Amino acid sequence: MEAVKEQNAIKGGEFLIRETEANNIFIPEEWSEEQKMIAQTCHDFIEQEIHPKLDEIDSMENPDLMPSLLDKAGELGLLGTSVPEAYGGFGMNFNTSMLVAEVFGGAHSFAVAISAHTGIGTLPILYYGNEEQKKKYLPNLASGEWKAAYCLTEPDSGSDANSGKTKAVLSDDEKHYIINGQKMWITNGGFADVYIVFVKIDDDKNLSAFIVEKGFGGITMNEEEKKMGIKGSSTRQIFFNDCKVPIENLLSERENGFKIAVNILNIGRIKLGVAAVGGSKGIINNAVNYSNERKQFGTSISTFGAIKNKIAKMATITYASESAHYRAGQNIDDAYDSLVAGGMDEAKAKLKSVEEFAIECAILKVHGSEVLDYCADEGVQIYGGMGFSAESPMDRAYRDARINRIFEGTNEINRMLCIDMLLKRAMKGTIDLMTPAMAVQKELMSIPDFGASDGDELFAKEKKALVNLKKAGLMVAGAAVQKFMQKLGDEQEILMNLADMLIEGYVAESTLLRVEKLVSQKGEEALAIETDMMRVYLHEAIEKAAAAGREAINAFAEGDEQRMMLMGLKRFTKIEPMNLKEARRRIADHVIDKNEYPF
Repeated sequence: MEAVKEQNAIKGGEFLIRETEANNIFIPEEWSEEQKMIAQTCHDFIEQEIHPKLDEIDSMENPDLMPSLLDKAGELGLLGTSVPEAYGGFGMNFNTSMLVAEVFGGAHSFAVAISAHTGIGTLPILYYGNEEQKKKYLPNLASGEWKAAYCLTEPDSGSDANSGKTKAVLSDDEKHYIINGQKMWITNGGFADVYIVFVKIDDDKNLSAFIVEKGFGGITMNEEEKKMGIKGSSTRQIFFNDCKVPIENLLSERENGFKIAVNILNIGRIKLGVAAVGGSKGIINNAVNYSNERKQFGTSISTFGAIKNKIAKMATITYASESAHYRAGQNIDDAYDSLVAGGMDEAKAKLKSVEEFAIECAILKVHGSEVLDYCADEGVQIYGGMGFSAESPMDRAYRDARINRIFEGTNEINRMLCIDMLLKRAMKGTIDLMTPAMAVQKELMSIPDFGASDGDELFAKEKKALVNLKKAGLMVAGAAVQKFMQKLGDEQEILMNLADMLIEGYVAESTLLRVEKLVSQKGEEALAIETDMMRVYLHEAIEKAAAAGREAINAFAEGDEQRMMLMGLKRFTKIEPMNLKEARRRIADHVIDKNEYPF
């Protein structure tokens, strides 16, 4: 039975061509009591230690404040959630670490500091370090005694990370590497004790990675960067001047640094996305509270249709993004369990499981960060004039949200990446995109069903619309590949269009599956509002996908081919009309009544 389950396990990116059963996904309503307690510990920490000090944190007048807050988080075990118990951590699974990241997503600058320390600062050692390196560094990082930073970006190497110029050469006695170079935008740079530093040894083509301690010497830094937002996050330029690093501090193998960077960024992407979900929930809570308290024309502004529309949209897209994140997180956990059961080393299995779902990680980084930006913008609008005042919470939320579309690879890079990875897997035969793409082409030549019966299955019409949405993506992608072949990578605008279709399909499906699973457990009446959100999101997703598809088709097709594809797109992005205004009002009334994000 297990062998059958393993054989049938969904692969990364395969959601485009395979249907998923609702009972096969994880939904946030299934958190265990232990996981809820961990989340509550994080909430309490933020309420007691972070929110009362937000202005002090952002001022950076006390350089010891952020490190001291990380110390307190370490005392509670919150820095070691992903670190195995053998090295002083809690050894939680991936989805639980996602939950922790979500809760801390509402902690503004502290969220950046803790995610850099526990993620890109610690995980390279956990996943790529040898046993001696793990024993030396992980317990101190898990406790917070040592703080970590990640040094990849350079003045001339941002998205093109492998073009970095920082160099390492072997010392005459062959006991040290001597590092010289400059890194910038280094989070936690001002107080970190340990740096993961990416360099090129001699004239190597690819990066290597080193674990560098501040105490090694030869490290200087500029003053703190002045930033638009996340002002309390330490961000420095760091200079390595004949920094002597013991040869045993080479992380993994020589020239394996770029692979380390890519794989750690996969984890960072989905964690950033889910942190953005947490930030969105915090903004909704504040906006709803304010709309209930603020009176105009003798009544609370939450009674106005324009405000309800905003609240409903914010809640709907946040719910949808949350659904997709934990679906993918569970996929990663399941893949890990399967690999370990097959005899793979645990650290390698963790990397492989995340690498398998790298497409979903890129999708969710984009979606989560753009949901947060939307919520922050509408949060300011709901507050009106007060939203523009630094006295309201929306000022900080708006400024802090903006970095997330740049962090962990810009959203443009991630859009292109998810399509690039999908097509590469298709070319390798890992995913069979060709067969369903050809079936869609054949279907274009057939007679439409003109609204044939959808059957009695729960959400049958919605599922049909979703299947067709995937067909639309396959149709446009298949035609673009045929048109441009190997040069498709040069057509970035079209890749963006394809990515938007892919993203909306994944998130809409995740939302539908979550609601379907809940309805099977509690009945349709109990899930009326969630059903509204699912249907509203599906309508919006199809509209966005149709617009992206039209833009792509018009960019590369002409004449009869263009007309046929546009007709096919219209056919595949059809959905039964519904009164979106009334559905949004029901959603908003529920949120307003609860005076918080209640899902």
